[in-house]
Amino acid sequence: MNHLATERALNVPALDVAGIRAQFPILERQVHGRPLVYLDNAATSQTPLAVIDTFRDYYSRYNANIHRGLHTLADEATAAYEATRETVRAFLGAADRREIVFTRGTTEAINLVANSWGRANLKAGDEVLVSLLEHHSNIVPWQLLASQLGVVVKVIPVDERGVLDLAAYRALFTERTRLVAVNHVSNAFGTVNPVGELAAIAHQHGARILVDGAQAAPHQRIDVREIDADFYTFSGHKVYGPTGAGALYGKAELLEAMPPWQGGGEMIKSVSFDVPTTFAEVPHKFEAGTPAIAEVIALGVALDWVDNVGIERIGGWESILLERATAAISRIEGLRLLGTAPDKAGVLSFVVDGVHSQDIALLIDQLGVAIRTGNHCAQPLLAHFGVTATCRASFAVYNTLEEVEVFAESLERVVGMVR
Repeated sequence: MNHLATERALNVPALDVAGIRAQFPILERQVHGRPLVYLDNAATSQTPLAVIDTFRDYYSRYNANIHRGLHTLADEATAAYEATRETVRAFLGAADRREIVFTRGTTEAINLVANSWGRANLKAGDEVLVSLLEHHSNIVPWQLLASQLGVVVKVIPVDERGVLDLAAYRALFTERTRLVAVNHVSNAFGTVNPVGELAAIAHQHGARILVDGAQAAPHQRIDVREIDADFYTFSGHKVYGPTGAGALYGKAELLEAMPPWQGGGEMIKSVSFDVPTTFAEVPHKFEAGTPAIAEVIALGVALDWVDNVGIERIGGWESILLERATAAISRIEGLRLLGTAPDKAGVLSFVVDGVHSQDIALLIDQLGVAIRTGNHCAQPLLAHFGVTATCRASFAVYNTLEEVEVFAESLERVVGMVR
């Protein structure tokens, strides 16, 4: 099939999927003697050669610790590391690069906010609103504060489609509501939340909002100022970058008022046993110790790669893949989709009557198709829908319509074997 012709016929800007796939060497693999069909992108996307080559370039040419050195290699490494901060600023639409804090990913970023802003601003009886759609990383940090400080965690419900109940959301606010913590896109269902509207409502009540953008960053344009997010997080390994690197955006005035959450090198201005230790300015106040230098540099390369392809084109292509896959697997007898929001990212969660999700995933892997199974770190959400696990297929820009067909045919074959 000619992908360029297909995309034009479907009114999507020309996207050379074959050329994109050629940049991902792992996609040339065979699994159990069959071409790999990788549909586990919501867990971790694959990385293009440009990102892979960054590691070899760094370690073979300018491997050095950053910020504190005066020699050439240290200067080069520092410049490349800080260039990524500007890249992330632009990627998120932030006003100032000081608002970008590097972390190991979304989980660490949320824990940073909970342990710094949360401990400084929340007290017993204060309320944090989280949605039923959240990943455990945006639930457990707030539960820890609840157990330690007496904070109250309240849950925003969803309807039968997996869409947030906005009326219920509004009704949850009281004079003690201090923070809303919600994802931009659900990792389990693909639901796209109206985070701008959620932020406006939160601010009307004097509350702050933290947005988990881990699943939004690979699929759509993000503008933290347009959303008016107080905090926004994402992970590099979801957006064609490396593991171990991500970022937290925080409004400058909030970050400046927050205490450090880890102590060590780099985050200090001066240390003494005789007078109080003083801390570095933001963002370095929150970046203690030697960071993941190569990973952060590679993250910048990944975001440049996404920008070169075009995030709107990526999202448009994934929408086509999602539509085709939804139609194809919906014909399988006994299959039930979970998460049918009208506005979705490229995620398909499903169960098959009488068949354990793990059996499906193991058998379809034998046919070369990689999907994820389990609770997707969203146990409360799945429990609400009466299941303990689902199968999840998730799409990226390098997936093809042929792969959608292979997935659907393989799934139908596996279901026929085990039912």
